[in-house]
Amino acid sequence: MAPRKKLNGLVAATITPMTPDGKINLPVIRQYVDYLVNEQNVKNVFVNGTTGEGLSLSIQERKQLAEEWMCQGKDKLDHVIIHVGALNLPECQELARHAAAIGADGIAVIAPFFFKPTNKDELVAFLQKVASEAPEVPFYYYHIPPLTGVKIRVEELLDGIKAQIPTFQGVKFSDTDLLDLAQCIHKNGTGEFEFLYGVDEQLLGALALGANGAVGSTYNYLGRQTNLMLQAFAKPDFALAQQYQFLTGEFLNYVIKLGFGVAQTKAVMTSVSGIPMGPPRLPLVDASSEFIAKAKAKLDSIVWPNGD
Repeated sequence: MAPRKKLNGLVAATITPMTPDGKINLPVIRQYVDYLVNEQNVKNVFVNGTTGEGLSLSIQERKQLAEEWMCQGKDKLDHVIIHVGALNLPECQELARHAAAIGADGIAVIAPFFFKPTNKDELVAFLQKVASEAPEVPFYYYHIPPLTGVKIRVEELLDGIKAQIPTFQGVKFSDTDLLDLAQCIHKNGTGEFEFLYGVDEQLLGALALGANGAVGSTYNYLGRQTNLMLQAFAKPDFALAQQYQFLTGEFLNYVIKLGFGVAQTKAVMTSVSGIPMGPPRLPLVDASSEFIAKAKAKLDSIVWPNGD
């Protein structure tokens, strides 16, 4: 593969904008890209993942979204990573080939979670069959056991994986098991792989262990503040970095108690950005007006260290 720019820092797990009648709203993507870059200073995206309701979309819709993000992100975004995971291998392979054809900067795959792999060898065999369809595209494993129920430790998965998947580049690690993450990073002494943390309220802990960056939904609307946390950590000014993490946690702790998922994330993003993200797709249902009002009030009440 040609030399590539290392993926680090913040990656926004993109929301899929929808019209009131539930169709994907492609014309909004251009405004969305500009908002991420200009208002949040986020130049990497992860498309069609959990936040984007990827598994609730048709294959054609996922292709259309991938194409639109590639088109609108050209010369504006640094990395467009396309999630191509599905419950069956042929669809994953079709999406991987499509992502390669449109020039995606990387692909990611979630573990199938109806018929689940039960051990490392089964999981790697599945991932290899997908990755081989895009042999020039960096490949990421999307580890999210709270949703998939696939609890194969990433530390175990890494052993020998490069021999089986030459394009393997790293992991989107969306789990609270920091021991597993730490062992992965410890084994990665040469820095060959990238570990992108996916639990936004614990990002500072993952950074302290050596995570390269993060993929998350809050970076859609709190990217600027989280970037300031990354800057403070790098100085290092740990006390300032803690302030940012504590305040992000204060907001998330509040909304999680109200019931916080993809539908509520769409509502918060609409409120903060002014970009209409629309409703979620069933079986998810719209955030209540009560939730929207409370979440907005809580976010508005937070005084960030930079004076916002």
